[in-house]
Amino acid sequence: MQTEINKVELRNLRIEDYKELRLTMQHAYKDVDMDMDEPYWGEKDIKRLLKIFPEGQLVVLVDDKVVGSALSLIVDHKKATTNHTYEKITGNYSFDTHDYDGEVLYGIDVFIDPEYRGLRLGRRLYEARKELCEQLNLRSIIFAGRMPNFNEYSDELTPKEYIEKVRLKEIHDPVLAFQLSNDFHVIKVMRNYLEGDNDSQDYAVLMEWNNIYYDKSPVLINTRKSIIRLGLVQWQMRPLANVEALFEQAEFFIDAVSGYGSDFALFPELFVAPLMADFNHLSEADAIREIARYSEPIRKRFQEMAISYNINIITGSMPMVEDGNLYNVGFLCKRDGTFETYTKIHITPNEVSYWGMVGGSEIKTFDTDCGKIGIMICYDVEFPELARLMADEGMDILFVPFLTDTQNGYTRVKHCAQARAIENECYVAIAGCVGNLPGVNNMDIQYAQTAVFTPSDFSFPSNGIKAEATPNTEMTIIVDVDLDLLKELHEFGSVRILKDRRQDLYRIKKQPVSRKNEPKLDDVPDLTIEDATAEPKPVKVPARTTRAATARVTPPRAATTPKPKVIVAKPVGGTEIKTTRRPAKG
Repeated sequence: MQTEINKVELRNLRIEDYKELRLTMQHAYKDVDMDMDEPYWGEKDIKRLLKIFPEGQLVVLVDDKVVGSALSLIVDHKKATTNHTYEKITGNYSFDTHDYDGEVLYGIDVFIDPEYRGLRLGRRLYEARKELCEQLNLRSIIFAGRMPNFNEYSDELTPKEYIEKVRLKEIHDPVLAFQLSNDFHVIKVMRNYLEGDNDSQDYAVLMEWNNIYYDKSPVLINTRKSIIRLGLVQWQMRPLANVEALFEQAEFFIDAVSGYGSDFALFPELFVAPLMADFNHLSEADAIREIARYSEPIRKRFQEMAISYNINIITGSMPMVEDGNLYNVGFLCKRDGTFETYTKIHITPNEVSYWGMVGGSEIKTFDTDCGKIGIMICYDVEFPELARLMADEGMDILFVPFLTDTQNGYTRVKHCAQARAIENECYVAIAGCVGNLPGVNNMDIQYAQTAVFTPSDFSFPSNGIKAEATPNTEMTIIVDVDLDLLKELHEFGSVRILKDRRQDLYRIKKQPVSRKNEPKLDDVPDLTIEDATAEPKPVKVPARTTRAATARVTPPRAATTPKPKVIVAKPVGGTEIKTTRRPAKG
């Protein structure tokens, strides 16, 4: 190997390079056992290649001397992936098979002067080929690789067995091992590909590298963006005179984040809770059912704002009553005017005990103009199975509106959200409520620090935190996330969590469940904005089957702060210590 090197250059091949190129080919193929008169390209061949596809011919120079090259054509994908010979794919060495309308960058040759091997110059050529493939919007790179050491094992191994042992590094094959290390995968083994290749016993391994950025039908408008801007709202709980006051505050934030070009606005869980103040004379279960009547007009107003401000709005969550059951639901209001509904799956003990809430039964992702997203409400993010199911459906960003009253509750949400980002190779955005709400039972204190979390690899922040708000302060954070970095992580990350799962040992799948109790907007009483701003009549709460819910609802409790539960602990020595604890939210 050359030891003293001053300069390494990679560029397109020129016809003036031919003399050095030929010498390099002669050095590279001098020990190759081939029944060929001249195992190198003639000057006419190179001129022809440079005429039809100059950008596909690459050379690497060391101290201004050509020491390696990679030669390519563009061909039809079907021709490249069906059985063929080297002579056929090159058009009997005329290169007439080159097709600018093809989908595949086909590698017809790559070689490095043996004196310069060990400098990873071949890797440079392959990386340049990959960049060219991406720039030309080609589907993949394909070539048929030799197996120069197969002749030593052909009596005892089939080509398939040989390839597997090379992959497991039980056998060294300099060509095949190099291709596998450069992220190429095996398509098939072909016989009689290159006649006279005695080292490979006339076999060749058809290999492919997929361009993850390939767009089969590129369009000039409405293209899916790679850089997505998120606008997250850290909402201050405050007394509100009516629902119009809530709309005014919400529109202020939507106007602000859309003014900065955000693609999404995320509101927290149950940010509508201040509306319960008018019903504080009722039990907690009755009060939250009263404000469930606001959910439909809130959804309609947010739909209008999504259109007028050209932004996708995730409405946090709000209560909804369906068939006597109380659900925690939210809406994805898209800027095209449509909307979709999501429901909290897992209900905390606090929500069951104080409100008699029940969980939904649908796990799904959502297609948007900015990629596929998932939405989980607070406690749901603490269950890793949900996010994994969404990741399997192609989720890029997970949004988590949350509501926590204490720092330890927030810590659970934060660290679980960070774990979901790492293990599912996605972004996770969380947004919560802050401040105090003394006029509403069971909603007195809140703690939050809104944030965006990332996977943990070199392309992302070292601590996995893209941005964080100031704790317990009303504000917004506006954050850009790059979806292309996720694609690169999936394919080329330091670790590849989704790809490396042992699905031969374990697998997560959805269970078929009945959705007859899932909330449906068609069955929600129609409440106009005018009705919503007036004081609604109390709604009679239907009886529920759970003991906790029944105890809270029948009869209604007086308008007092909920009586904390009493827990009796007996320490060593027998003395009783009485402590009080309210079930935490989030």
